[in-house]
Amino acid sequence: MTDDEAPGVAVQGTNAGEMLRLVATGAAASRADLARLSGLSPSTVSQRVETLIGRGLLREVGAGKSRGGRRPRQLEVPVDGVVIGAVDLGAHHARIGTLDLAGRVVESRSLEVRVEDGPESVLGTLLTEVTELMRGASGPGAVLRGIGVGIPGPVQHSTGRIVSPSRMPGWNGFDVVSFFAGRTDVPVVVDNDANLMALGEHRWKHPELDHAVYVKAGTGIGAGVISAGRLHRGGQGSAGDISHCQVFTADPAPLCSCGNTGCLEAVASGAALVSALRERGLPVQSLPDVMRLIDDGDRHATALARNAGRSIGEILAVVVNFFNPQAVAIGGLLADCEPLLASMRSVLYERCLPLATQTLLIERLSTGADVGILGAGQLVIDRVADPL
Repeated sequence: MTDDEAPGVAVQGTNAGEMLRLVATGAAASRADLARLSGLSPSTVSQRVETLIGRGLLREVGAGKSRGGRRPRQLEVPVDGVVIGAVDLGAHHARIGTLDLAGRVVESRSLEVRVEDGPESVLGTLLTEVTELMRGASGPGAVLRGIGVGIPGPVQHSTGRIVSPSRMPGWNGFDVVSFFAGRTDVPVVVDNDANLMALGEHRWKHPELDHAVYVKAGTGIGAGVISAGRLHRGGQGSAGDISHCQVFTADPAPLCSCGNTGCLEAVASGAALVSALRERGLPVQSLPDVMRLIDDGDRHATALARNAGRSIGEILAVVVNFFNPQAVAIGGLLADCEPLLASMRSVLYERCLPLATQTLLIERLSTGADVGILGAGQLVIDRVADPL
């Protein structure tokens, strides 16, 4: 046991960001609560609380109920006048929003984008939109503390640089953090959109789960991984990128944007379904068109959706057998496709070990359209609470 640990208590939260979350969620209302929940000594907790108060991230609001000694000083997260900006960029749409320091959405909305217009044009427009949203939602006294940005492609989280993204011409190697640094003086945190989805869903809906896989199935396909209660990025930030895993049952194996054949993204993504239906002569322009055909019972679209579900299940079966998560949840537009979801579930139960699926939760994401910006907000809160 180290000097920081309280005797007989398992350490659960050890940094300022985790303490901030305990207060924001109502799990802790005093230093004593934080010491009990974190397993840290009272002196260490007090030191970190004072640091958070000094940064304007916590404040004292009076004395609480005594449990036999001195009445504890109550803590709360200030949610007035402090704003976090969030951007969840997709292939064709972006969700932008503002959040308070507790991580709750103040205001959000969607807008159309064209990633092929290039990073400077797209990100410049989104920064302007977020700034305007902040001013309108929070009044003239609002203070922006940071911006979280989700990108629909591989991101080296430590640098904020985009690496070899599919269907994003002109974005490879672009330094998102440096771009924003020249236009705002607040911290900017960048991550893959599937990671933000995983973080948002985990923190707000399933904080009790230690191990989970969250799949984003829309125009592209990706996944975010929660391990030991934390977002797991791997060595370079590409953990969870299932899009270029090969589907061996794909026949014929289509050519992927990465140059290989039979990749999951080339077989089962929304873009793949659109392409396959066009080849059959059906008038589809986008994934919503595909979803409408499936809802109308079109046999070609429904069959393709079932095949896509089986392909996703084939890849996830390897993930489940290897990682043994407590939950697999799917989000994105394709999550609303029941034939796809049913096929995915079937393959998982067929190909996974009984022990791995014995209590496995397989479900749709429940956080809604704001899940990505909720995750972006959490990234910013973590950064401002524990700056590098």
